[in-house]
Amino acid sequence: MPGTRDHARADAPPQDSPDPVSDVVRWAAFSCVLVPVTLLICGQSFGGAAGTAAGLVALTCTCRALLRQAERSAARALAEQALPHRGRHGRTGAGAHRGGRHPGGAAPVD
Repeated sequence: MPGTRDHARADAPPQDSPDPVSDVVRWAAFSCVLVPVTLLICGQSFGGAAGTAAGLVALTCTCRALLRQAERSAARALAEQALPHRGRHGRTGAGAHRGGRHPGGAAPVD
């Protein structure tokens, strides 16, 4: 039928890359090449274009390291949320011997 679309649904979510950091780094590497070439075409000296390229490469490497660190921190925080917190001594539940020496109530002593 001419009105149907078999390849994609309108309500389907867009396909994300499995590694978004790699996508960002790939685009940054592309700009590390494109910017100096553009500077050379526009009449900038070779030394100026090379210095710009070196600065962009250093910035890209720093950003990649920070993004990877943020990913690891987020994964660690997510893993800690999934695990139950067992308290200071690793016991679970209320227990009969928690919080004091005497099994009596919390009534004040007269």
